[in-house]
Amino acid sequence: MVMRRADRLFQIVQLIRGRRLSTAAFLAERLEVSARTIYRDVADLQHQGVPIEGEAGVGYRLGAGFDLPPLMFSQGEANALVAAARLAQAWLDAGLAREVEMALGKILSVLPPAARVAAEAQALYAPSVGLDPRVQATLQALREAVHSRHVVQINYADVHGRPSLRRLRPLGCFYWGKVWTLSAWCELRNDFRAFRIDRISSITVLDEQFRQEPGKTLADLLRKVEGEMEGRAVEGAAAPGPQ
Repeated sequence: MVMRRADRLFQIVQLIRGRRLSTAAFLAERLEVSARTIYRDVADLQHQGVPIEGEAGVGYRLGAGFDLPPLMFSQGEANALVAAARLAQAWLDAGLAREVEMALGKILSVLPPAARVAAEAQALYAPSVGLDPRVQATLQALREAVHSRHVVQINYADVHGRPSLRRLRPLGCFYWGKVWTLSAWCELRNDFRAFRIDRISSITVLDEQFRQEPGKTLADLLRKVEGEMEGRAVEGAAAPGPQ
């Protein structure tokens, strides 16, 4: 299906706004058009007063202070957002769940009445039997510590119930279906470690903040995990099959 030009112009602004620098080649690939079309569309947007900075062959970025008019969602997009919000609210901490509820209200408010009714009438629900209040509170504290880069101290019990006290640099929270884990740099082990949030009995967010250090960041952890997974895949491919 060919995208309408008005929709394509809107998407160009969205893509440029979401990145530090966007090349014509990147935009052309994402929108499935030629680079020449992107050059022409960007020039038209600039003539219309959209503060797109940069030039062909270098890249584009959006000037500060520019905002788009209210979004309009298709019926399918609205349905997807309502479904995602219902699922998220059951498995997020209370703070984020409230933000999801507010965002969902804003989304529904811009829909035509018939589309709003159709989106809300979806027979897709996530009953509120997800996280217990203690885990929710721990998740929220960890999520905020990840954002602010504060060191945390936790009391933790492993799978055998053995307790330990850990000082951590929290890097990210991961949801695995009913279970949240914290990925962190553990100062006790001097390595990356993952901790089930429901096994954290207490948490203290310390005043101390940490800086991003090479070898101790979330990006480093993800590269390490990716490398380990690729190594296992190679070993599996090289292993002889059943006789």
